[in-house]
Amino acid sequence: MGSTQHGAVATFVGVVRDHDPEADGEVVALDYSAHPEAPQILERVVRDVLARYDHDDAATVAAAHRTGHLAVGDLALVVCVGSAHRALAFDVCREVVEEIKRELPVWKKQHQADGAHVWSGLTC
Repeated sequence: MGSTQHGAVATFVGVVRDHDPEADGEVVALDYSAHPEAPQILERVVRDVLARYDHDDAATVAAAHRTGHLAVGDLALVVCVGSAHRALAFDVCREVVEEIKRELPVWKKQHQADGAHVWSGLTC
């Protein structure tokens, strides 16, 4: 995001929360796992979004989704977009986040305070 061409930087930070509609109780931690090709799919998602929104090659995107054990409050997903103007930065950032949620093969095991757990994202 260090380009002198960028007048705007938009970021999204997804944080592990203590509740989820799929969980029956308080969520205390998550275990994220991902398909081995997830990094390549993430790169494709970014490329595809840029192809749809950034016709002047004016934007730069950095995106990362963590895996492993995460506690409530930990960062899970970070997307950062730099561009010449804020509208493009916001639009690309939102679309990258939405496409990651739709396309990235990442699954989470939610650990609840009562010791139970529930898996999320296992549908194909």
